[in-house]
Amino acid sequence: MKAAGTNVHPAEPALALVRDGPFRFTRNPMYLALCLVQIALGFFLNDWITLLFVVPLALILHYGVVLREERYLTAKFGEPYLQYKHEVRRWI
Repeated sequence: MKAAGTNVHPAEPALALVRDGPFRFTRNPMYLALCLVQIALGFFLNDWITLLFVVPLALILHYGVVLREERYLTAKFGEPYLQYKHEVRRWI
């Protein structure tokens, strides 16, 4: 993201559309990684409650962050972002 010249922090404005690196495989690699770390932590701790919390985490990320980000990116980048959405999956 830094190489593309855009902000890394999701709360800051997007300055460029990044399609390289992990963004070739998923539109949300940071959020996907967060969910995978939660799952790994649950297995590492052998704690089913930690594993169960990945469901609300994913729902909060999806409805509270991802959908809003997609609306923002569509408005900001238009057709290039819509093409990217068509080519790359949201999660995996």
